[in-house]
Amino acid sequence: MELGTVGIWWSRSWQVEGDAARDAAAALEQLGYGAIWSSGGFDPGLAPRFERLLSSTERVTVASGIVSIWPSPPEDIAAAVAELDAVHPGRFVLGLGVSHGPIVADYRRPLAHMVAYLDRLDTLGPAVARDRRVLAALGPKMLQLARDRAAGAHPYFVPVEHTARARQILGDGPLLAPEVTVVLERHPAEARRLARGFTTGYLALPNYANNLRSLGFTDDDVAGGGSDRLVDAVVAWGDVETVAGRVRQHLDAGADHVCIQVVPVGEGFPLDQYRQLAAALIGS
Repeated sequence: MELGTVGIWWSRSWQVEGDAARDAAAALEQLGYGAIWSSGGFDPGLAPRFERLLSSTERVTVASGIVSIWPSPPEDIAAAVAELDAVHPGRFVLGLGVSHGPIVADYRRPLAHMVAYLDRLDTLGPAVARDRRVLAALGPKMLQLARDRAAGAHPYFVPVEHTARARQILGDGPLLAPEVTVVLERHPAEARRLARGFTTGYLALPNYANNLRSLGFTDDDVAGGGSDRLVDAVVAWGDVETVAGRVRQHLDAGADHVCIQVVPVGEGFPLDQYRQLAAALIGS
């Protein structure tokens, strides 16, 4: 799959739809971003988003970041991906994850459930084959599964230290494509205020909080919206060059591709911030 070095993570919180979404996707491709990762699944309200992003662009890869394996059977996912692939061959990547206990009913044995899900996908055609899917992986066992049963891993809400650890587990070859959250704000207090608007909800989810604990963060660090130390580790904030430097740290630590999620300082789609970051990271 062709992702390039830097992509973007399209947040539903932007509430950009219709022609505005099409124009934004085309602009991101023109800026040189190699991939657009979009949250959500394939339910009737979200499936058109992937088609819209693909039809609005010509070359950029569109990836799901990330489809939960619990709501939809693999047969439905495979059929939806095959439809996209028929119209836009080779341009869609299926990202899969086990989600989180607090938001999934009957959340039991998630790793085993993922193994069974991949077993079924393996029988359902080339559109969902190993080299066309990635896993949302944080812990060692899921990273090993991403290494062995997918093209690689798409960790979310992680510091640079996790990228280095993930590369050690994956070894050479498998894709490592972490998400990096960005706040383009120089003032520390304001940057952390904006960042905590993002981190607070994620720190309430055990998979993320426990992953950060495994990297040396304490219960006090993960409480509330996160300590300054934690916020500074998982959110890249500052001016454009400072943020670009943090993205490069992930690449230096072993990432093949980094998808940037901008937390808007104002309202609407943060195209201007993505334009500034493209100039620093891609040379647009």
